[in-house]
Amino acid sequence: MKRRDRVVFALAAITAVAGAGAPARAASQTLTIFAAGTLAVPFKQVDQLFEQKYPTVEVQPQFGGSVKMARQITDLHRDADILAVADYNVIPKYLFGGNGKTAYTDWYVGFARNAITFVYTDQSKFARQITPQNWYRVLARKGVEIGRSNPNTDPSGYQTVQMLSLAEKHYRSPGLAKEVLANAPLSNMRDTETSLISALQLGQIDYLAIYRSDALQHHLKFLNLPVQINLSDPKYAAFYAQGVAHTKNGDLTGKPIVYAITIVANSPNKSLAEKYIAFLLGPAGRKVLSADGFGTFAPAYAVDSAKMPGALRPLVKPWPNS
Repeated sequence: MKRRDRVVFALAAITAVAGAGAPARAASQTLTIFAAGTLAVPFKQVDQLFEQKYPTVEVQPQFGGSVKMARQITDLHRDADILAVADYNVIPKYLFGGNGKTAYTDWYVGFARNAITFVYTDQSKFARQITPQNWYRVLARKGVEIGRSNPNTDPSGYQTVQMLSLAEKHYRSPGLAKEVLANAPLSNMRDTETSLISALQLGQIDYLAIYRSDALQHHLKFLNLPVQINLSDPKYAAFYAQGVAHTKNGDLTGKPIVYAITIVANSPNKSLAEKYIAFLLGPAGRKVLSADGFGTFAPAYAVDSAKMPGALRPLVKPWPNS
């Protein structure tokens, strides 16, 4: 055997011995999360922190319109461990089953809240003239281009319509919603409003209906709309209910914007999903959400908490009036 071959052989032997003595690395686990597009920024940060705490875990998030993500589970039967939506009503409507439909969960937790607003840039038409008082008149002006998400697939889409419906009542201005939406044609509509941020920044649209959290995350100018219409405060739930959006999924009445999360019934990683939700509801998760412009609850609100995993029950309190 040549000297070079002897050296290679010796190194291989050493490596084999070392490997035999080393403990086997734990098998990697994958956690699949379907979530609202507006949760992309905070969830990616939470995912990183969670993976640091559990090094053998890989979190695989997929983001899109909340209704669309729910239907990925119920209609297309795609595998997911967790569903997080921008409108808590999506979970009972699509995943609770009933009328012969399969139930994919029977509980959920409200963990964050938000507000609807319009964002714009210095280059937007009438950017120097628009205020929280005259915004609806400015947005109805000829030539203004407004972007929004699809009300048939995404909560912010129908929440925008609900907010405009409420604005008619708040400002006593019949026809307000129709006039504003005339400047938000189908060509300016996407499945999620966040996909239109680049169009706003490039000047392809002037204003974008979006969540306040997105405005803060992307450092965009936004309108501080009255709490009576921006769907941010559960105290105004009775008035919010007067705002209606007509969609292909039926007429939807306004409700406070509360984000909800649940574990899908056929999740193959339920124990891991429980740990993720506990992490999200804890101090580290709330800190990330707050930094990204969301309101949080401590403790979080739960519907049908008796059906939740036992480890999560101490982290929640009953949903108001549930």
